[in-house]
Amino acid sequence: MKLKNRILTFVFVVLTLAIFVFSSNSVAYANENVVYLGGFPAGFSISTKGSQVVGLCDVITLDGVKTPSKDADILVGDVILSIDDVSVNSACDIEKNIKKEGLIKLKIKRCGEIIEKDIMPAKDLTGSYKLGVFIRDDVCGIGTVTYIYNNRLASLGHPVIDENGEQIEIVGGEVFSCKITGCVKGEKGKAGELRGVFNKMNKLAEIDKNLISGVYGDYQKNKNIKLNKIEIGSAKMGDATIYTTVEGEEPSEYKISIIKVDSNETNKNFVIKVIDKELLEKTGGIVQGMSGSPIVQNGKLVGAVTHVFINDPTRGFGISIENMINN
Repeated sequence: MKLKNRILTFVFVVLTLAIFVFSSNSVAYANENVVYLGGFPAGFSISTKGSQVVGLCDVITLDGVKTPSKDADILVGDVILSIDDVSVNSACDIEKNIKKEGLIKLKIKRCGEIIEKDIMPAKDLTGSYKLGVFIRDDVCGIGTVTYIYNNRLASLGHPVIDENGEQIEIVGGEVFSCKITGCVKGEKGKAGELRGVFNKMNKLAEIDKNLISGVYGDYQKNKNIKLNKIEIGSAKMGDATIYTTVEGEEPSEYKISIIKVDSNETNKNFVIKVIDKELLEKTGGIVQGMSGSPIVQNGKLVGAVTHVFINDPTRGFGISIENMINN
């Protein structure tokens, strides 16, 4: 639910990163109708394609204050893809490729469109050339692992998006074990969120896909996580449960009701309502960080939590397991 994205002012919000475990043996399993159940929290660190501009700044030079980014019409939200046709994916890449005087050419992605901008870097008081931009290198956040199948970890149930609501292109990333340390309860008009800490000494997976159906990666063996097999099935209206973690590292089972099913959607295949009194007391319902929490019905994995209704945190959307596992 988001690596942790900010609240969207729509009828619902994506619960990402507020935005992935496993036994000591290989978790591959021959029967495609059986997977290993998730429900535990994970910390995500995702490297994006290009370098996203998150702020503009002036450059102090010997000749005074200069504003190269503003003069070149660079905007917050732009993603710098290349400098003079050399690809860049970080602030470090940008610094390496502007160690010269004179005009340079930027290739930029803006609102889905690729454009080019000429910019004159400014030499600051340290002798370094600057564009006058603040760059975000990685997207980090907390989410929930849905399942593991054939040594592949699946999570979130929706893509990680940027501030403009666009699906982020990635070049890789890592998933770490995570401990939930607190929760901001959800309330009408304001999504809540899980809070936790990553353990970067305990990597769970290497991320390679950010899809409409979730974030996926190659699982790395972990002796600290107990995994249980579960069959997959199809959701129908009625009682169900979710497996999620709102404290510590171990998931618990909570009661929900599936109140609508729509197989034609991509990652909003059914509407769920939290009816578990304990979960409502702890979180107010569905909160950011619970994205990917497995939904189990009649002893089978049928999907995962993906979104919360901003006007009613007890309700949200779920994705069908068929839509997740086919990727």
